Amino acid sequence: MIKLSLNTSKRVEFVDITSMIQKSLEKEGVKNGGCIVHVPHTTAAVTINENADPDVVRDISHTLEKIVPENWNYHHSEGNSDAHIKSSMLGCSLYLIIENGSLQLGTWQGVYFCEFDGPRSRQVWIQFLQ
Repeated sequence: MIKLSLNTSKRVEFVDITSMIQKSLEKEGVKNGGCIVHVPHTTAAVTINENADPDVVRDISHTLEKIVPENWNYHHSEGNSDAHIKSSMLGCSLYLIIENGSLQLGTWQGVYFCEFDGPRSRQVWIQFLQ
């Protein structure tokens, strides 16, 4: 398993980690198979979405904030219930296909680490399956 480290700088932030995953698979010499991408945090997530227009990520972030506002009548005492809920909505793991040494993503797709309780030091775990 590979553990990637990253630092977020905002409370809510979407970080394109596609190139980090691709570099890891090249370093490992994986040609064909699959890749599990997992985020071991309860206030963060991972998702696939458009990486050509930054307005898409901005719209996702704004919509999540409208659906699950930061300040509401939550019971969790740490004050980050919204982050836990957003993490659950998007999920903590993805499965990606690898073919000929490359991630198989659509033309406009990228893999995003989603921070909902930053800034923090975070990890993304990657397991290649051949």
